[in-house]
Amino acid sequence: MRDFFTKRLSLAITLVMFVFSVMVATVLVAAMITFALQHLGIISKNSQLPLFPLVAFLGFCILLGTSLTAFLSKKALNPIRTVIDATHKVADGDFTVQVNIKGIGELEELSQSFNKMTQELSGIETLRSDFVNNFSHEFKTPIVSLRGFAKLLKENNLTEEERQEYLDIIITESERLAALSTNVLALSKYENLEIITDKAPFRLDEQIRKTIVLMEPKWAAKEININVELDEVTYSGNEDLTQQIWLNLLDNAIKFSNGGGLIQITLTKTKEEICFIIQDNGSGMDEHTKAHLFDKFYQGDTSHSKSGNGLGLALVKRIVQLCYGEIYVESEKDCGSIFIVRI
Repeated sequence: MRDFFTKRLSLAITLVMFVFSVMVATVLVAAMITFALQHLGIISKNSQLPLFPLVAFLGFCILLGTSLTAFLSKKALNPIRTVIDATHKVADGDFTVQVNIKGIGELEELSQSFNKMTQELSGIETLRSDFVNNFSHEFKTPIVSLRGFAKLLKENNLTEEERQEYLDIIITESERLAALSTNVLALSKYENLEIITDKAPFRLDEQIRKTIVLMEPKWAAKEININVELDEVTYSGNEDLTQQIWLNLLDNAIKFSNGGGLIQITLTKTKEEICFIIQDNGSGMDEHTKAHLFDKFYQGDTSHSKSGNGLGLALVKRIVQLCYGEIYVESEKDCGSIFIVRI
């Protein structure tokens, strides 16, 4: 019995109890007034009231009930007013506000959902701010570099070797800016995409082999060995879109692998899913980096010693989601990383 009373009351039961309490209070007050009038001899127990006093008495009871309802409803509506006040604060940009409503089941769930919403909005606002700052930085850096070396090329006292060096830097920075623009446009496109079109069956294992060959200049330059174990897998999807997954994951593995390292790539298929795993023995990452790895413009290498703009893995995650799949990462500092894609 004690447990029953300590449970949260539903909103419907609370309203029923509230209305019932008002009715009982009205009847009790009316009965007390009737008893008082009888005690004072104004009316007798056996007498019948004339029509007008009876109507007046009923009107008084209705007025009394309405007054009690108006008075008690203020307290009953306090939780709603609390949520309304908190909503106004959120509308004004304050995402730190929290509400704490206890006792009524639906209102308690509302407060919990409201608090979760403000936490999500706070996180989104932080990401938006970081996105703008990082985006500005990533675009400004190559532009400043291009302008600086273009000005140097205007000088007449440069040697041919210096001139070629500056031209190479300008070309590299131009390619970096073009890649950044391409990734931003692609990510914007895929974020607004809900359904993949132009699907057709193709050999997923052959696509991965072609991706490895395409990336050969990068892994060969670092003398990285690649071990490949691929099941024969036919997949129905958008071939160009899917290739972005393998390109970005392989590029990421090469980037953070040590010279002469090893990258292990496997592809398996079961009745339920297709599983792609890429493992490197590079620098690995800490828990903070893993938590933000798929955020736009996030780069675990704060020194920017590795090339990149922090959009590749965000793009991979969105494409995997469009393929109704999931992507995971397992990694420890200085122990390499494992990326697992299930679709």
